[in-house]
Amino acid sequence: METDTMAHTPVNHPLRPLYRALSFLAGAFLVVFGVIGLIQTSGESFTGANDERALGLGTNLLWSILAIIIGAVVLATSALGRNLDVEANKYLGWAILVIGSYELATSRTDANFFGFTIGTVIATYLTGLVLILAGLYLKVAPRSEAGAPRQVREGRTA
Repeated sequence: METDTMAHTPVNHPLRPLYRALSFLAGAFLVVFGVIGLIQTSGESFTGANDERALGLGTNLLWSILAIIIGAVVLATSALGRNLDVEANKYLGWAILVIGSYELATSRTDANFFGFTIGTVIATYLTGLVLILAGLYLKVAPRSEAGAPRQVREGRTA
């Protein structure tokens, strides 16, 4: 009996539908935010900080377009499933966290390319973390390849 194995990403998690819905909501938030931001910033500069807001969060034309693209990819992979959503959520979630960290570091400087405010940084972090969390629990596999749950492998009852 292997009880000293490393932790792994859960397969066929019972709360998978919840995580898939969270992933879908995060993608929908990004698309709605991006569309509203695109409308609000249509006459503004492409990059840099401005006074435009979308859903109460600072944005500019560049971030609005990127949010639409990222959100559309998340929505498409959430709809398709087949473990594409696992990879997309994982990589896009980390990419969003990197963007949020960059914007936090440059929020009150001329290097603020995406026009973030601190509220936008917080919303970006939360969206990235939701995508990473969903990516950890969405993996599916046939029962024959999934293996037994940890409690069964360790000889315990649930």
